[in-house]
Amino acid sequence: LVNKVVLHLVQAIRGKDSCFSSIERQSAGSYYERVKISEPNEFDIMLVMPVPRIQLDESDDTGAYYYVSFKRSPKEKGWLKFLEEDGKLSAFKMLQALREIIKQEVKNIKDVEVTVTRKKVGSPAITLQIKHPPSEISVDIILTLEVQQSWPPSTQGGLKIEQWLGTKVRRDLRFRSLYLVAKQNKREKVLRGNTWRLSFSHIEKHMINNHGNSKTCCESDGPKCCRKGCLKLLKYLLEQLKMKYPKELEKFCSYHVKTAFLHSCVMWPNDSDWYLGDLDHCFQQCLGFFVDCLQKSQLTHFFIPQYNLLSLEDKARHHFLSRKISHELNNGFPVFHE
Repeated sequence: LVNKVVLHLVQAIRGKDSCFSSIERQSAGSYYERVKISEPNEFDIMLVMPVPRIQLDESDDTGAYYYVSFKRSPKEKGWLKFLEEDGKLSAFKMLQALREIIKQEVKNIKDVEVTVTRKKVGSPAITLQIKHPPSEISVDIILTLEVQQSWPPSTQGGLKIEQWLGTKVRRDLRFRSLYLVAKQNKREKVLRGNTWRLSFSHIEKHMINNHGNSKTCCESDGPKCCRKGCLKLLKYLLEQLKMKYPKELEKFCSYHVKTAFLHSCVMWPNDSDWYLGDLDHCFQQCLGFFVDCLQKSQLTHFFIPQYNLLSLEDKARHHFLSRKISHELNNGFPVFHE
């Protein structure tokens, strides 16, 4: 159902605006990393647009948010309508144009009821609701720029996977394209909506699907490990706690536990650290690391070492979550049985 809707939209978008003519769909997120728990009712689809060489200017000190401008005037004149007066590429204008096309086009999809939900402040996604009795499916469409150029300096010391996946894999991954998603930077002095955030979802997907220290880990005849099982449980625990305490935990998302999980893979790099039968022990080890991060209010972005994903003004929330997780750990995870 999702594929049918997205295919229809991609074809329409390509035809409606010359800038969008080379857009490709890429699937990201937990469903496609095979770590989705519960219902497959949420999907992330990246609409990837190749762009010519760009200049990136940091918009703050995180090393994650950038202003984008073209190195030379693009051949495709359609881009001009998305530029600000100062030549910066406006994420806001591009999202608005894409949103308009999608809003018009969903009306033309036959046999399925699709609506575009209201814009959420600061969210980079255009969200579709697909009626699928008795429930609904939500699809987040994320506008992504793809550039064939080297990653910015802020990523230099990140992706510390040498011991886990090897130096060669790290080098190969860093040669992959750079992705930027349209995402408003809340720390921007004047909120203009023209910032872009680095995205590594394609690299994360690759690492989660090729997660073994040995090449045969989890292959059909190779030894099985519990890495994905751990990640599923981490996500499920946070999901359950968020349902229980929506207000206190609204700032946390699955990306926090995914990051903690990737750091855990680096701390315990060998497949023998993750035997399939040791799932409970490994899960508790990952959780222990995450609780540690919460208590210190310090969770380093996996690719951008200077960027702390836990902002210091939310200390009270971090401590709240760490208390809740510790309670679960010490009492046999009651929330799993509710």
